[in-house]
Amino acid sequence: MQSILNLFKKGGILLWVVIAIVLGIIFGLFVPTPFVVVFATFNSLFGQFLNFCIPLIIIGLVTPAIADLGSGSAKWLGLTAVVAYISTMYSGFLTYGVSESILPNFLRKGSLASVTDPSASSIAPAVTLEIPAPISVLGALILSFIMGIGLSMVSRGTLRRAFVEFRAIIIKLIEKVIIPLLPIHIFGIFLNMTKTGEVYNVIAVLAVVVILVLVLEVVILVSLYLVGGLAFGVNPFKALLTMLPAYATALGTSSSAASIPVTLRQVKKIGVPDPVASFTVPLCATIHLAGSTSKITAFALAIIMTSDIKVTAAQFVGFIFMLGVTMVAAPGVPGGAIMAATGILSSMLGFNDAQVALMIASYIALDPFGTATNVTGDGAISMLMARFSSGKIDDNDKEIAQSFAGENNFDTDKYLEGVK
Repeated sequence: MQSILNLFKKGGILLWVVIAIVLGIIFGLFVPTPFVVVFATFNSLFGQFLNFCIPLIIIGLVTPAIADLGSGSAKWLGLTAVVAYISTMYSGFLTYGVSESILPNFLRKGSLASVTDPSASSIAPAVTLEIPAPISVLGALILSFIMGIGLSMVSRGTLRRAFVEFRAIIIKLIEKVIIPLLPIHIFGIFLNMTKTGEVYNVIAVLAVVVILVLVLEVVILVSLYLVGGLAFGVNPFKALLTMLPAYATALGTSSSAASIPVTLRQVKKIGVPDPVASFTVPLCATIHLAGSTSKITAFALAIIMTSDIKVTAAQFVGFIFMLGVTMVAAPGVPGGAIMAATGILSSMLGFNDAQVALMIASYIALDPFGTATNVTGDGAISMLMARFSSGKIDDNDKEIAQSFAGENNFDTDKYLEGVK
């Protein structure tokens, strides 16, 4: 029994989500409708709670992130953020281009229309409760930019500390409330879809996108290391092979933060100077999410293609640009990136609760691979920063990077001691 409990503990949110999907499909084949109504009611209430929290998540994560990016003498922090953003945008637009070319050949337009429209075929909840959000998603984004830029221009004070503490509260909300309830929410979604006979369409769509995303993430890593390796003057493929232990660690933990010790060790083995590695690895664990962006882009486009959603190319391009900003603010916890992105999925692409739930389930199911791509890509950015900085990154810059990544409680010196 204890070994089973340890397995569930080590498996984290991914294992629980997989179990939720499997049980939802199995139970949906034979349970009576009243049983499904119970979980449909939970999903309705949880969806409203999530809608209430989304603006708070945006304000709590984006505001301090922007404030820290523009603070102090963080010259190298700003440059690293620009490089990470470019990498993230490259990942998003590459995925968008390839998905637009390939997915229409495998996905049938309208095949998920009834799944993602609750009024079409889903079993209705027994009770509905509308919980209005304290501010709109767009309003939260604008407020975050105003406050973040403003805080970066003034000296550190009470308001800045308040936003840092608010960020800590939001991260606890994600870790202790939203993420633990997600498996129940996803169980209810797949239970409902199986009961109404739509789950097979969903599985067919997701299987195609999963294969595409896994191939794309290999392409993303190879191209990042070609650029980083050539700039730093090392063999790109040898450097990528050196980072495989970091990839494996991230695959097992689904956490960029938990992978920092191994990532630091492997980046130093490539030949990146210690000050540069100590600066870029903790920082990129928070702001570089190329793999996560690729997953969100591909699954969002698949849902649009298979649902009755009208999104123009210009709208989706704007979504990718905003997704890059949102990813910079995403916490380094399993599932944190998709929670930070739920706001723009609904506000910019018009996703409803069912579509957002499918995005969350799809994202978490592939979370280890996205995280592994993020972490491994940090090595390429470290090589670029070593080339750009030429050893000019010092302890002061390292402290700024640690401060920026404070929501993950990074202690670079402690990590370095652990990997020597």
